[in-house]
Amino acid sequence: MTFSLIARCARTRQFGIVVSSSSIAVPARCGRWARANVGVVATQNITDPGLGALGLDLLAQGFGAQSVLDQIKAATPHAEFRQLAVLDGNGTTAYFSGVHTLGINAMQQGDGCLASGNMLKHAGVPKAMVDRFLAIPGDALAARLLAALRAGVDAGGEAGPVKSAGLLVVDRFSWPVADLRVDWHDDPVTELERIWSVYAPQMADYIVRAVDPGSAPGYGVPGDPR
Repeated sequence: MTFSLIARCARTRQFGIVVSSSSIAVPARCGRWARANVGVVATQNITDPGLGALGLDLLAQGFGAQSVLDQIKAATPHAEFRQLAVLDGNGTTAYFSGVHTLGINAMQQGDGCLASGNMLKHAGVPKAMVDRFLAIPGDALAARLLAALRAGVDAGGEAGPVKSAGLLVVDRFSWPVADLRVDWHDDPVTELERIWSVYAPQMADYIVRAVDPGSAPGYGVPGDPR
């Protein structure tokens, strides 16, 4: 029911995840597990969101991707129902698909990234996502993630229509610099791309408002005195 890509930008050291699904609100369950200076975890298929939180805590303790994956699998009594992807602070990845992963499922590793999916149109979807992500190394991480998601859609995506999508990017702060979601939409990936096109020019301003409010730009809305 889901396809995603987790990644680290070697240039900026940002981490991020992009995800889409035929299920409602997939970012809330599968696309929220990224932490600055730590890494990313994707937990999908028959999802246990708690595994994402556990994975981030283990990464924060200094365990590498494979060790974290092994510990997550050992901690859950239902590992055979899970599809898991882990990326650590060094850009190393590890992945697992249990025997009860739904439909056509596949995972593809790349340099600093990992794509995975289940109930796919065909097994080549994750590779298309990774190939597109790696083809544009100079772009912002968020833009690369969205390009990878679009490549997944163009390659066939899920076997059925998707209804939700999300993008999460973390930088050096305790909060995400981008956290965009679309739910129960007939074309969530296109809508997510549209929302990013609106948010991208403003993202740096929102960071300034958090770290240096005295020099923050105005909002440009009625009631703003600046």
